[in-house]
Amino acid sequence: MAAHKIAHPTLRGPRVVKEICLAIVVGLAAASAWKMYHLNEQRKYRSFYHMLEKGEVGIVQEE
Repeated sequence: MAAHKIAHPTLRGPRVVKEICLAIVVGLAAASAWKMYHLNEQRKYRSFYHMLEKGEVGIVQEE
């Protein structure tokens, strides 16, 4: 039986600094998107309650 040569990839160590920087960038991007979503929702609620206080909108259905 002939022994076949198996090509093994050369394993390299993790690039820790690069991975940490990438994780920070991705985390900040996700956090800023989440924060912007919540600020927009909060703005909607504030404008609704402001209009409710002024009497421009109502929450009771007219019959």
